Amino acid sequence: MSAEQKPAEQKPAAQSLKVAVVLGSTRDGRFGPVVADWLLGHLEARADLAVDRIDLVETPLPTTFPSFGGELAPGDAELLAAVSPRLEAADAFVFVTPEYNHSFPAPLKNAIDWHNRQWHGKPVGFVSYGGLSGGLRAVEQLRVVMAELNAATIRNTVSFHGAAQCFDADGKAKDPAADAAAKTMIDQLVWWAQALRDARRSRPFAA
Repeated sequence: MSAEQKPAEQKPAAQSLKVAVVLGSTRDGRFGPVVADWLLGHLEARADLAVDRIDLVETPLPTTFPSFGGELAPGDAELLAAVSPRLEAADAFVFVTPEYNHSFPAPLKNAIDWHNRQWHGKPVGFVSYGGLSGGLRAVEQLRVVMAELNAATIRNTVSFHGAAQCFDADGKAKDPAADAAAKTMIDQLVWWAQALRDARRSRPFAA
């Protein structure tokens, strides 16, 4: 076969980006799963993403930290093993959070604080919900926390004001603007996730 007759080489399909969706509220009767399931519908519709739903109710983490350099309490390693490798494997994160007292829930802060390198050099998007503020003050505080952990937060967010009235009985957002906002946030998240994954592969992140 001549050079002109050789078939073109097939380029390998791009590896899917892994996105971990973290549900920040563990309160009884929480509205978070409705919001998270709606978001997951958008994420899972994309062929370039592999999605992992991390619910802090299903995977509770310890609340007492060992002393610096100390040993974990019995059973704590098993609890962490259900979450830590999944955060490590993620290329990007989306936090689904309500607002408690102008901030975000303690279980979410606890999950963040148990980890460090898992956040480094990765993008974080936000979907918030609540009353009049729509959880936006929780997001603003999360931006400060995640900057300390060398993560890159996405500018555009999705916010539901009066969240209980924002979804129909099937869990779909009543306002099409919410779906448009989700697309914009996800598009930005994917851009950063791809860019930062490529950067981490070419040169490991140094905190």
